Amino acid sequence: MTGIDDRTGAGVAGPDVSTPAGILRLANAFCDAKALLSAVELDLFGSLRRTGPRTREQLRADLALHGRGLADWLQLLLALGLLERDGEHYRNAPGADRHLVPGEPLYVGGFLQRSNHNLYPAWGRLTEALRTGKPQADGDFHTMINEPRLLGQFADMMDALTHVLGPQLLAAWDGWDGYRSVLDVGGCRGNMAAQIVTAHPRLAGHVFDLPQLAPLFDARMAELGTTDRVTFHAGDFFTDPLPQADIVVLGHALHDWDGERRRLLLHKAYDSVMPGGVLLVYDRMLETDSRHVENLVISLDMLLVTDGGSEYTAAELRAHAESAGFTDITRHPLGDYDTLVVCHRPK
Repeated sequence: MTGIDDRTGAGVAGPDVSTPAGILRLANAFCDAKALLSAVELDLFGSLRRTGPRTREQLRADLALHGRGLADWLQLLLALGLLERDGEHYRNAPGADRHLVPGEPLYVGGFLQRSNHNLYPAWGRLTEALRTGKPQADGDFHTMINEPRLLGQFADMMDALTHVLGPQLLAAWDGWDGYRSVLDVGGCRGNMAAQIVTAHPRLAGHVFDLPQLAPLFDARMAELGTTDRVTFHAGDFFTDPLPQADIVVLGHALHDWDGERRRLLLHKAYDSVMPGGVLLVYDRMLETDSRHVENLVISLDMLLVTDGGSEYTAAELRAHAESAGFTDITRHPLGDYDTLVVCHRPK
């Protein structure tokens, strides 16, 4: 695939902020988000899949709700395109039925659950984050990684992302079959690596992540039938050497850190890539004149939940990669918002 030299951004369609009504609508956009997040928390969409269309009173009983505000909440979800109604009966809209029912292949609710419990409260403290530069999420990363319930939520969130990005990554780069091994650095419980080795059986898969994720990795590989195809390597990528592989993947990992640590990880990745191999980096990268509203939001997420992370430009990544020794660096669009940068290590 040919490298992309430039990409133009387009703002996300929204209210007309040249009018008072549009500004007020934008200021209340968090209400729409919370209506959806509560629906996922209450498993509204899963319940409707199990029972079929239900009346408001049936939904009140199914979800153990009080009833006050229920009509307005359902009407809002209807207006947002998440529900449909036939007479008095509500059912999932196609998108919600495809992406918000637990257990479905394209389920993204794991990300929404984590957003509801972690990001949504943190965004309420954005002003404090801008004043102090300090993260605002409840509990730091070390607390999360050592608390099984929170770690499970995090793994669900990562699976939700890689469910969507996996097929896109496989399609965005056509060099998979030229190599024998692939390593996903910070690969959580192996959901992305499993998709790669399933699509390309010649590849031996490897995942490098913190030791607390090993049990979740084992369970996920057993579930997917890839236990003998993907190997877990426990460690900390700042203090431990990375395993070597022909293809090394850094996906949604560099944005957790500041520029100097991103540079350090690119240099460690160079040592991890076998001579003649490649490094694949994907993230919600920013343009220098970025108009990708969604990516700017994710960058602010990093302000709220990390000590120094942010999204970054492809130009910054290229500079770090070249300083490490990578050559033949190309960039490619990946899905709706991500950018893939492919870096080759000379033979």
